[in-house]
Amino acid sequence: MAQEMKLTKRDRIAIWWRSTFIQGSWNYERMQNGGWAYAMIPAIKRLYKSKEDRAAALERHLEFFNTHPYVASPIIGVTLALEEERSSGVPVDDAAIQGVKVGMMGPLAGIGDPTFWFTVRPILGALAASLALTGNILGPILYFVLWNLIRMGFKWYTQELGYKAGAKITDDMSGGLLQDVTKGASILGMFVLGALVNRWVNVAFTPVVSRVQLDEGAYIDWDSLPAGAEGIRTALEQQAAGLSLSQYDVTTLQDNLDGFIPGLSGLLITLLCMWLLRKKVSPITMILGLFVVGIVFHVLGIM
Repeated sequence: MAQEMKLTKRDRIAIWWRSTFIQGSWNYERMQNGGWAYAMIPAIKRLYKSKEDRAAALERHLEFFNTHPYVASPIIGVTLALEEERSSGVPVDDAAIQGVKVGMMGPLAGIGDPTFWFTVRPILGALAASLALTGNILGPILYFVLWNLIRMGFKWYTQELGYKAGAKITDDMSGGLLQDVTKGASILGMFVLGALVNRWVNVAFTPVVSRVQLDEGAYIDWDSLPAGAEGIRTALEQQAAGLSLSQYDVTTLQDNLDGFIPGLSGLLITLLCMWLLRKKVSPITMILGLFVVGIVFHVLGIM
């Protein structure tokens, strides 16, 4: 059996600091993989002694990775524990390590945005702004200090939590615990991403299916509105009362599709992209293809 290898606290601190730059080389093909590999370098140097093993480990961590930059820390912690076990002779293969990373990054990404972007940052920003509006210089200073204390403290604590939990995950390799965790995390990740498709993917087909003229009084008569600010106020009041902005009720192809299944177009495009990925089509090629199709369809009046 290989000699047991362990990361020191100094190694983990170096990884924690490097993880701050996880988006430093963000790219459209593998996204945060460069920053992830950069963060893992202290562990790779500690755990693997030969040039070949280090190169293999670095290549292993250059695979696709993307999640909220702050909640990547618990995934880093679990991965460090798995790399420790692997370097010590436990049969942890590349698929297991990558599976844990991919399985965890989806669910955690859904937690990071509402926690940090929509809760912590607005609260701190409101506190700092209230001080700054009174001319108090402590406003921006307080925001800078508190924000960095919270995010750096969270990253360190969750990295250590993942590191300690990861070691327990690998205790029962023969019982399939790691496979169960990977499968469960993957299912949860798919569920979260599937629920967000309708929010992230927006498609609108513009061809007009029907154009019906409304009865008089059902729409705003712009020619009869008073001039100036009074006309604007009257138009807003009429719109709030339910009057249409135009004398025509226009129904587009997208309106019909949304009436059938809302978000169907975005779902179909997402499934198409997943199928192309399975066919080994490069993400860069897919992105460029979507740009070209979108521009051509817009010029033709289809989208």
